[in-house]
Amino acid sequence: LPQRLAALAASAREEARQSRQQLQVQRQEMAQLREELSRARQDGERWASALQRAQREALEREATRSAEQARQQELFRDMKGRLLELLREKDALWQKTEGIDTPMPSPAPRDAGLCTRCRKDFRLLSRRYNCSRLCQGKVCHACSVDMGKQGRCCLHCYQQRQPQAT
Repeated sequence: LPQRLAALAASAREEARQSRQQLQVQRQEMAQLREELSRARQDGERWASALQRAQREALEREATRSAEQARQQELFRDMKGRLLELLREKDALWQKTEGIDTPMPSPAPRDAGLCTRCRKDFRLLSRRYNCSRLCQGKVCHACSVDMGKQGRCCLHCYQQRQPQAT
């Protein structure tokens, strides 16, 4: 019996020693877990702070963008208004100057059987000439001027080309 009690006591001491070792290991693990939890909380706080800062910056950028867009829309409206004003001004000036510029005389109708200047009928003996200048009309001998190698042209084109001849 004393041997048995001694063996039990030794066994109990061994179990107590192992329990203390396990307790020590668990305490170390607990300390490591607390340390990791503390780091995780700090990281969480940093990320939350960074997220809040990013949200603030995004809101500021959105406000700036909205203000810029409103300014650009106002500028666009102003430019449209100015364009309409300029168009109205151009139309008013055009109406004022409509009679000032004398347009180039339009060429006479190009009837193949009539002189564009004197409206004389071309016949077998009256020859027709093509004006070699501006109007390209068909004229009779009396209404044309011989320009030498350049051909013949009507009196009107000749006078426009050489005003001193009038």
